[in-house]
Amino acid sequence: MGTFVSWNCRGIRTKLQDIKEMINNLQPVCIGLQETFLTSNALKLRGYNSVRKDAATGTRHSGGVCILTSNLYPSTPLTLHTSLQAVAVQVHARTLVTVCSVYIPPHDVISHHVLDNLIEQLPTPFLLLGDFNGHSALWGSDVTNTRGRQIEQLISNNCLCLLNNNEKTYFHEPTRTFHSLDLAICSPTLMPLLDFTVGKDLYNSDHFPLIVSYADSGGAIQYPPRYLFQRADWSAFMQLADVTESMVCTEDITEAVQNIVDSIINAANNTIPRSSTRLRKFRRPWWNEACRDSRREEKKLWNIFRRYPTTENHVAFKRAKALARRIRRRSQRESWINFISSITSSISSKQLWKKSRLLMGSIMNIPFLF
Repeated sequence: MGTFVSWNCRGIRTKLQDIKEMINNLQPVCIGLQETFLTSNALKLRGYNSVRKDAATGTRHSGGVCILTSNLYPSTPLTLHTSLQAVAVQVHARTLVTVCSVYIPPHDVISHHVLDNLIEQLPTPFLLLGDFNGHSALWGSDVTNTRGRQIEQLISNNCLCLLNNNEKTYFHEPTRTFHSLDLAICSPTLMPLLDFTVGKDLYNSDHFPLIVSYADSGGAIQYPPRYLFQRADWSAFMQLADVTESMVCTEDITEAVQNIVDSIINAANNTIPRSSTRLRKFRRPWWNEACRDSRREEKKLWNIFRRYPTTENHVAFKRAKALARRIRRRSQRESWINFISSITSSISSKQLWKKSRLLMGSIMNIPFLF
């Protein structure tokens, strides 16, 4: 319980399945995304609320930030008065925490006052996540540049804590080198409560996700169960929910009402099934054995390249990645064709409505409505 993720996705449109996979694996409270490459398209993902700020440079849209917050946790978006690409929400995980996602392009010149002003607008305790594009030995870089020194000063002047260790967060493909560009910064009160790790999978980006979680994981959050009335045994319910005279013949009206309520709830619990409290995951009806095997091979070759970053290993990984992507796309296309082909004039009305609900569910969960 209580995991926060930050990831430079390099475009949400092409990374939707990767975001869903990340959610299925981590079940985060919220995900801070950078370089979303969004314009004015609506963003909708089942089970998550979004707060975003798009960045446009001329006719070519680039940058942009977004926070996806699970609707299992109460949250409120914050209004930030800043020129930075930054958004923030207050979310109640264990306590009320402010989460801010920020992206600073590598060639932008940012003054200290702008960064300090952002910090002043964040209610404490807060978690500042994002791609700062700064190099510093403080977070594992081989060199320190101007942006890195600026971030160092920001941390020092505002008495903040850096969660990063020496793990690399960015893979520069042209040079086949790894760097630390993504940071997790927090208020001092959060520092002893949090663990920091860097994900091992790029999820088809060039940045690894940052994973910040509470050191004491606590109990896992669950969906509240719902009564499944269509499967109820109503005859047994009527027998168990019998209101007798002894229940209501009391001097205290409150006690009488409580007796009736207890009788009804007890009858419902014994005769009406309830839904599972397990967290729901995104379905992948197109996922098959070929997808699984190609994905496994891609991960295997990536791990080999991480240990031995040679040209030969890099080429082998890129081929496996391209093959896995091609297999997934083919499987998605075939799955959709099979689904549509199954809707014929000969199917029953029950099956027709069932498929219609599935179809409407998939349409409602399309994240970008043009």
